[in-house]
Amino acid sequence: MSEKILQSFDVKRLDILDEAGNADESLLPPLPDEEIRKLYETMVLARTFDQRALNLQREGRIGTYASILGQEASQIGSALALEKTDWIFPSFRENGVYIAVGQPPYKILQYWGGDERGLRTDNDLNIFPVCIPVATHLAHAVGAAMAVKYHGDKIVVAVYFGDGGTSEGDFHESLNFAGVFRLPVIFICQNNQWAISVPREKQTFAKTIAQKAIAYGFEGIQVDGNDIFAVYKATREASEKARRGEGPTLIECFTYRMSDHTTADDASRYRTKEEVEKWKARDPLLRLRLFMEKKGLWTEQYQREIESALKQTVDEAEKKYESVEPPDFRDMFNYTYAKLAQKQQREIKDF
Repeated sequence: MSEKILQSFDVKRLDILDEAGNADESLLPPLPDEEIRKLYETMVLARTFDQRALNLQREGRIGTYASILGQEASQIGSALALEKTDWIFPSFRENGVYIAVGQPPYKILQYWGGDERGLRTDNDLNIFPVCIPVATHLAHAVGAAMAVKYHGDKIVVAVYFGDGGTSEGDFHESLNFAGVFRLPVIFICQNNQWAISVPREKQTFAKTIAQKAIAYGFEGIQVDGNDIFAVYKATREASEKARRGEGPTLIECFTYRMSDHTTADDASRYRTKEEVEKWKARDPLLRLRLFMEKKGLWTEQYQREIESALKQTVDEAEKKYESVEPPDFRDMFNYTYAKLAQKQQREIKDF
């Protein structure tokens, strides 16, 4: 006789701020006005930086670049909900996360310009280098979370990845390990609907990505990834839960990649203009601006002032990036071999 051992499960979705700037006051996180302005200004800085990086790439002044256009709320809302002592493991699209935690913008340009020294961070920034291979860094984050648990620290590890990463074995192995050992890790999936040209419905037949956590014994939640309050609240609650020793959380930020996958891609070949226009109306900056305007926190003068100041910040970052001394070509040998072979010694002498 067959026995039904699991009858059903529920996956919650969190929405707080709608497209018209109206918020559910009962769900709003308790943020003072200055913190709301910080959320908005950080998103504006991230978008200003993003547009400049795209321009620099088209001019041949940096290499291939991955835009964050449309995903600012998912990145900034989650990053600013963490503590300075927490550790962050980014993939290749987390430029907004780097900006939110305080990485100098010129260093981000330096990295995308092909200079790995741009990934160096100050000692007080707990963020790991960019991970290009899809989902391999999830296992690294879980290992860090295991170390945190061994030490008994009240520290949380957050790891970012896209919907395409959930099709990788690393994703499932990492969630399984985190669930078994109840590790203090937050898995933040930016479900931007497209893994290059592969749509989300071709990644999984599951109705949500969030529900995948249930198979590994912990909570998964879907949030409106263009609603910065929902992202912030979900991340904050997941981090508090992890600090209490109650294990991991998978957060699916349901958002959209309004730009191409990278500057080496042409998204118009596989998605329609109508789809992109529909998502433009859900712009995360626009809805927060509308909310702030209703609360008396936004004016046109305020917008002009911050745009001017943040443009100057990006201008200065661009100048500093282009004034950095190029690396020594010998570094390709110095940091590869413990001791140079005779062949490499001869090659260096030839320069």
